[in-house]
Amino acid sequence: MIEITILVVMLLAGVAVGLYLRSREGTVRPATLDSGTDERAELLAAAGVTGSGPAVLHFSADWCGPCTAVRRVVAGVTEDLADSPQPPRDIEVDIDADPTLAKALNVMSLPTTFVFDAEGRERFRISGVPQVGDLRSALTPLTV
Repeated sequence: MIEITILVVMLLAGVAVGLYLRSREGTVRPATLDSGTDERAELLAAAGVTGSGPAVLHFSADWCGPCTAVRRVVAGVTEDLADSPQPPRDIEVDIDADPTLAKALNVMSLPTTFVFDAEGRERFRISGVPQVGDLRSALTPLTV
C-alpha cells in the first residue's frame, strides 16, 4: 500500500511540474539579466544588435524542430512592424555556430528569443515559441 501511495504522489508531482513548465513556455517575460559586460556588448554587436533600433534575436539550430515556428512568428511580426518609425530587426543566431553568445546570454534551451530596445538593452526573454500577439505587444512600444 505504501508503494502505491508513493507512486501516486510522484505522479501528481510530475504532472504539477509539467503543467507549470508548460504554462511558462512561449510567454514574454521581462529581462532579468544585467546589461552585462563589455564582452557581452561586443558579442551582441557582432551578431547585429547594434543599438540603432529594436531587435529580435532568436537562437536556433538545424536540428531544432520548434525553431521553424519561431522563424515564422518573428518574421511575421517584424514584417507587420516594418512601416513603424523604428522597425525591429530580425536576427537569427545558430547556437552551434555561436555558442559564446548563447553562453553570455544564459541560453539553456532552444528556441530562445530576446527582444532588445533601440539602445541595445535586453527588454524581454522568451523560452519556447512566442505567441504572435505577445511578441507584437512587446515590440510595438519599442518601435515608436
